[in-house]
Amino acid sequence: MNTSFWSIALLSALSIGFLVWGVYGLWREHFDPRRKALAKRLKTSAAFGPAPLTESSLKFRSRRLLSQWGWAERGLQTMPGVMAMDHFLLQTGLALSLAQALSVAILLVLLALALGISLGWPVPLSLALAALGLLLWMAFLQHRRSHRMALIDQALPDALELMARSMQAGHAFISAMQVAAKESAPPLSFELRTVFEEVNFGISTSQALQALAVRVASEDVRYFVVAVVIQSETGGNLAEILRNTARLIRERQKIAGVVRVLSAEGRISAVILSLLPFVLAAFMSLVNPGFVSRLWTDPMGLQLVYVSLILMAFGILWMWRLVQIRV
Repeated sequence: MNTSFWSIALLSALSIGFLVWGVYGLWREHFDPRRKALAKRLKTSAAFGPAPLTESSLKFRSRRLLSQWGWAERGLQTMPGVMAMDHFLLQTGLALSLAQALSVAILLVLLALALGISLGWPVPLSLALAALGLLLWMAFLQHRRSHRMALIDQALPDALELMARSMQAGHAFISAMQVAAKESAPPLSFELRTVFEEVNFGISTSQALQALAVRVASEDVRYFVVAVVIQSETGGNLAEILRNTARLIRERQKIAGVVRVLSAEGRISAVILSLLPFVLAAFMSLVNPGFVSRLWTDPMGLQLVYVSLILMAFGILWMWRLVQIRV
């Protein structure tokens, strides 16, 4: 019985943590007012910019395969939200197709179910273990995506300043981007090279930059794209605009670092408050196992556990929302 309690407590703690992470990620991706404002500005700029991509220009744009097998490709294309999942996978930088990523997720779920059945765990506990395996795979992909975006944000100001100096030396904007792509560190160099190649293949500069803003989930990159698109509509000194954008991005990163240091106490408090109920339950089970065992042996105790886990999920989400200060 103690083994079941420890297993349920561990899986519950991990599941609540990953649930909070997932809900916050969904809110930030789809409901964040700042992201909506940037997307609206890009859409408005596109409306007054060049015409949409024609068939002659679309044929030059590389197409990602969802699967190496034709039948899987056709099946995935009919699934709702498949392009959003493929777009998320593209942002991770992993050389995986969507079918391969889904295969890994299904394999983890099956292995977790087999492990739970072989250990003789109850069906709900085995399902929780399978859900945990799926959440771990999603957390790994999210970590790769966040790490890649952080590398891009870190290298972007230097790349913009290099582009500004190249333009002052006589280069055009696209050739200056090629210079920055050669000198920048990956993965920013890969993204800038992609924009350069798309423009050379016949896609307009505004459309290639807007594709960059969609392809890279970075607010700093979107600021750069919005600045260039607005300059193409209104005119002005593009080299000076790029230099000012680089300065703005550096100041934002500096302020974000200061805020991260000042909010460290709040984040540590959120971690302690999130883990304290589970640590306290484990300590009480060691001191007085009979007292704590009523939580899973009595029907009323199980109901209290379920309600407590739901309330804890909302509390943890609220705490992490408070300590995540946006700059």
